[in-house]
Amino acid sequence: MKAIVFDTFGGTEVLHEAETEVPEPGPGQVRVRVRAVGVNPVDGKIRSGIMEAIFPTTLPAVPGGEIAGVVDALGEGVDGLKVGDEVLGWSDTGAYAQYALASAAVLAPKPAGLDWTHAAALPVASDGADRVLDLLDVKAGETLLIHGASGALGTIAVQLAVARGARVIGTAGPANQEYVTSLGATALVYGEGLVERVRAIAPEGVDAVFDAAGKGALEDSITLRGSTDRIVTTADFRAAELGIVFAEGPQRRSAARLAELAQQAASGALATTVGATYPLAEAAKAQQVSDDGHGRGKLVLTVD
Repeated sequence: MKAIVFDTFGGTEVLHEAETEVPEPGPGQVRVRVRAVGVNPVDGKIRSGIMEAIFPTTLPAVPGGEIAGVVDALGEGVDGLKVGDEVLGWSDTGAYAQYALASAAVLAPKPAGLDWTHAAALPVASDGADRVLDLLDVKAGETLLIHGASGALGTIAVQLAVARGARVIGTAGPANQEYVTSLGATALVYGEGLVERVRAIAPEGVDAVFDAAGKGALEDSITLRGSTDRIVTTADFRAAELGIVFAEGPQRRSAARLAELAQQAASGALATTVGATYPLAEAAKAQQVSDDGHGRGKLVLTVD
């Protein structure tokens, strides 16, 4: 099968296409014929080697862990899935490939009304958004500040926070202000003067901060909160030195929750925005855009 592989750590130039063996599912696993793959910032961080302490990687390696595709083969003991089922979820093996293995327990059925690219945009972002909102203990009536509100994670986090009854202030670039507003947040431009802009619309302050951008907003967040309490980042590695929680814990990977949100996405009740798609062979280009910090929605690889 075709797969994208890296044999050494480094920049996107280390990624290359290779022919690899089609994997065989073990007990509790299925093999998925991959149709779309979510490109996440962590993919580039693992490729670069800076995540070795958290995600040790055996080389050569295939990147990625977020898939949408068709069940192609069943391992021993798999119930509830059959060959031909359309699914989305998390892979056990590298996802930048024509086939990947996945534990049946972390796959959700893909609704007919949800296309492959939008299905691949959902698992990691929805899991991460739920997890951070729970860490922050966001409640109805509270004001939540989200940095990076137009990104894949921010897009979902804004909507789930609004669904909890929170008032959301979302920061994004100038070109994404209307988009963030459409998600249900009050949009603000990030950068110099942010503290004053937030205070102008929320003079009572903010109750919690979710940093999904990692672009140096933690100091402003501390100022707005008056402490480091109830601030969580998923993107700024300076968190520990500032006394901020870095959400690096294990993913929950709830198939039931993913199935619920997939149905909402299929019905249009939950927006899953795909910023750009790339064929599998252009994975290096997609990761470069991800590394550079693209502005809106999810980057997705399509697999023939």
